Amino acid sequence: MKNSILTIIILIGMSMNAFAVTKSHRELRGDKYYFVYSFEKAICCYTHSKPLSTEGQRRLAKSYSNLNENAKSEAAYSVLLTSSEGLVPDDYFNYVLVLKSNGKYSEANTWMEKFEQLYPEDLRAKSYEAHEGSLSELSTDNGTFWITTLSVNSAAEDFGPSYYNGKIAFASDRAKGHMIVRKSNWNGKPYFDNYVSDMDGVQLKKPVMMDKELNGKWHDGPASFSKDGNTVAFTRNNYDVARKNKIVQLQIYFSNYVNGDWTEPVPFELNSLDYSVGQPNLNADGTIMYFTSDMPGGFGGSDIYRVSKGSNGQWGSAENLGNSVNTESDEMFPFYQEKNNVLFFSSNGLFGLGGLDIFYCAVNGSSVGKVVNAGAPLNTRADDFGIIVDENLKTGYFSSDREGGSGGDDLYAVSILKDLGLGKKIEGIAMDKNGVAVPATFITLFDDKGKVLDTLTSKADGSYSFLVASGKSFRLAGRKAEYADGENTFNTFGSDLIVKSNVTLVKNEVVVAEVVPVIKDVDGDVILNTIYFDLNKCDIRPDAAKGLDKIVAIMNADPDMVVRLKSYTDCRASTEYNQVLSNNRADASLDYIKARITNPGRITGKGYSETMLTNTCDCDGDAAADCTDAEHQKNRRTEFVVVRK
Repeated sequence: MKNSILTIIILIGMSMNAFAVTKSHRELRGDKYYFVYSFEKAICCYTHSKPLSTEGQRRLAKSYSNLNENAKSEAAYSVLLTSSEGLVPDDYFNYVLVLKSNGKYSEANTWMEKFEQLYPEDLRAKSYEAHEGSLSELSTDNGTFWITTLSVNSAAEDFGPSYYNGKIAFASDRAKGHMIVRKSNWNGKPYFDNYVSDMDGVQLKKPVMMDKELNGKWHDGPASFSKDGNTVAFTRNNYDVARKNKIVQLQIYFSNYVNGDWTEPVPFELNSLDYSVGQPNLNADGTIMYFTSDMPGGFGGSDIYRVSKGSNGQWGSAENLGNSVNTESDEMFPFYQEKNNVLFFSSNGLFGLGGLDIFYCAVNGSSVGKVVNAGAPLNTRADDFGIIVDENLKTGYFSSDREGGSGGDDLYAVSILKDLGLGKKIEGIAMDKNGVAVPATFITLFDDKGKVLDTLTSKADGSYSFLVASGKSFRLAGRKAEYADGENTFNTFGSDLIVKSNVTLVKNEVVVAEVVPVIKDVDGDVILNTIYFDLNKCDIRPDAAKGLDKIVAIMNADPDMVVRLKSYTDCRASTEYNQVLSNNRADASLDYIKARITNPGRITGKGYSETMLTNTCDCDGDAAADCTDAEHQKNRRTEFVVVRK
């Protein structure tokens, strides 16, 4: 991976700030080579520049690392870290990465502990603290993955596989039969192009270069395709390379397959001359894309983002996946297995074996599950990245520059032999008693204790899905106006990764509005219903639950109705105590109804202590009126008033 143009994304911290040592002409010349990725020439200048500034020493170490000369990079970082000024957190962390790449885990841990002491709030330090004892476990093959070397690999860089019409596409700089072959400054090899290979079992047949529209004069690839193969998103160099002291950024382009040809590529709306976007991964219909970028506002280095296409065909705002996935270093090569809601990606910021490691986690909407390092043999101390996995989570392909390959980055097949331990997926359909889908049904997922775990609205075809833990029991409830609530229970004790559980709703035959009494409170508001509480308690009694169910039925029958509740106490306690008690009664009533109606924001309320007594059972200091408990009971209540119909 160090020789790949994709590493351009992780070249950060290139400011020209002054350092303690004035830069020599030779070092300044080295900086110019460094900016255009001529790392061998940069190294020559830096090693002959005495003295070398802190920034120059840093760039010397990074230049060696980018050329996979990790022993020399380690030595250069060792010198850098003796500097008394100008050091940044990445200096320590990148030294740790190089030590791991060289197999020096004990020294790497020593420096990581120092990094953790210096920067305890750094996400990388927190990841190390959470997993520092798991190195042995990650290094041990537990039988989950089986790796197969592919004969299609060459001495060139072959990486970034993707599925394409039953074939495998990938990027490569393998030799081409052109009379003039343009070469990269980085390593003197040809630029990357997009290739495609037929599959022969897990092996790949001889690759062919893809259409010229997908392969320009500089770097192109890797690519990602919609399920029908008619839309492609791929990474391409920004061709505007003339700007002084600017990194050559990466950009994403799209093309469509029309009448047997790929259309002229169209740039992604978020492309920029000031930051990179690349490594796209499209969902089945091409309306959602995961990608990598070092755009401003991220956590540092390159982060993974998600973007959705609107009904107008335009891409929306990019959504950063957050600090469960991203760190101050580099998260790259996202692949979202849509059927199973699993995100695979690579990171060198999360705790791992060295270089880029492959990680995975469950992602359902904005919810991100536990992030898991895939461990050996999928991960090594080298760079392991760019994994894709089939819909059954059984087979896939990935890239690695591990030892024993054909040269540089190579492609490997992977078989997944065990459950990845991410839990199960529950799928179902909200339907009526005749099996007809009921769209826009409000679905609530409960655990076996009745706690609400998640909510969503069923799609146009009535379908819904949740990510749930293995080996547990759950309950689903469906609610929609003009229907009685539907419920179903299920468990995840079996071996199936996907569990089916539908919810059936029965249409109401009788309009429930007749339950509305014409009663007004002291403010003149129409009281929809009233429930009562025991002395000093906020629990929902069985009789109160029946009253609340009436409110639920009324509000589900009228989806535009807005209700406000008011909770009260009797006078027998201090005003402060009664205020807390009435607030708790309001919260209990709100929680019950919100979990059972569509658009829960339609009901609000709060406690009013003993301020609105319904009778003469008041108190004077510690002395209470001579009332029976039944008379005091009339004041321990929650009233529901209609705000808007």
